[in-house]
Amino acid sequence: MKRSDSTAGRLDGARVLVYSHDSFGLGHLRRCRAIAHSLVERYKGLSALILSGSPIISSFDFRARVDFVRIPGVIKLHNGKYTSLSRHIDLRQTLAMRASIIHSTASAFRPHLFLVDKEPLGLGGEATDTLAMLKTQGAATVLGMRDVMDDTGALAREWEEKRVAPALRELYDKLWVYGPPIMGNPMEGLAVLPAVRHKMTHTGYLRRQLPQSHGDSAPPAGMEQPFILITAGGGGDGADMMDWAMRAYELAQQRGEKKLLPALAVLGPFMPPPAQRRFRERAARIANLQTLTFDSRIEFLMARAAGMVAMGGYNTFCEILSLDKRALLVPRTRPRREQLIRAQRAQRLGLVTMLDETEMRDTEQMLNALLALPAQPPPSRSAVAGLMSGLDVVNREVKMMVGARIRPKRSAQTAAAGP
Repeated sequence: MKRSDSTAGRLDGARVLVYSHDSFGLGHLRRCRAIAHSLVERYKGLSALILSGSPIISSFDFRARVDFVRIPGVIKLHNGKYTSLSRHIDLRQTLAMRASIIHSTASAFRPHLFLVDKEPLGLGGEATDTLAMLKTQGAATVLGMRDVMDDTGALAREWEEKRVAPALRELYDKLWVYGPPIMGNPMEGLAVLPAVRHKMTHTGYLRRQLPQSHGDSAPPAGMEQPFILITAGGGGDGADMMDWAMRAYELAQQRGEKKLLPALAVLGPFMPPPAQRRFRERAARIANLQTLTFDSRIEFLMARAAGMVAMGGYNTFCEILSLDKRALLVPRTRPRREQLIRAQRAQRLGLVTMLDETEMRDTEQMLNALLALPAQPPPSRSAVAGLMSGLDVVNREVKMMVGARIRPKRSAQTAAAGP
């Protein structure tokens, strides 16, 4: 629900810069966008600027006082390494251009708060100089982390290689964990100084709202409610999950199974075109399954669905909780185990059910899970305290940090004006 003007606060002249490294995915951008939208809705006079490497950022709507700067794109490969989105520019050159754009944008925008999403130093260290510059200018610096980053061993090795510990100690004022404590501490087991741990605040999950307009978002003709929404997120690594679900629908059709709800499969904009084509061809032969490639307002489809099948990335998980949707998660385990850890913890709390990707040969198991999905308790039945408080906590934190930085300027202007 939108706040009225009478209840909205003011932070006149406040500027928040958000950095989202992005690759072939939607989660980082949509998380940063949700935060920026919440801030400008809550505080009149505040402006937010998002630095993003997403190649499809212009497909999304942005509220007034939220804008973006697109930096050259990169692709995350299945082995966890990155490469340039442009075949004609190598990664080193791309990172140099990105670092220059990030630094010059921050220098011109002069934010009161710089929020970095997930990567403490930016991709390949590209945000390090900008962090150091903004610290000397007195800006607040915050690292935003998912509820789960990776398993402890893998994260420890990654952060040691990137020399993250000194940055957390010297370059950041606060660390926000976008989840409740009951879902774990992303830095648990890491050799992090107590002074760094004291900077950490669990916010709760970031509640998502339906977009301001429907646009063209509606199930395809003939897709009547109730239906199951199968989403592969960005789709770059969702082909295995999509294949498993489709095999279950093919098996149900062979058997004449009448109890299985129709499905709408959203393949994702980053799924390779040959895979998209194969899935569309298979779906055309299944009476109660249809496909879409991408919908920038997919929240409307989620809201109408009777249940969801997804991989369990952070962004989709927040939408499942926000819309109180019954969900079946099929988490991937490569190149990170983040989704698996989140799904296992959520299943223990009764928020979702999950299937292990190691069982993907078992089509019968997926079919049984799909048949059971409509009768599954929704997440709200679990009543986890502080589950969805993320945006409220972020708003309060921003007011405290940014307000302290714009008040001295106001006071000086008032004194200069005289009585």
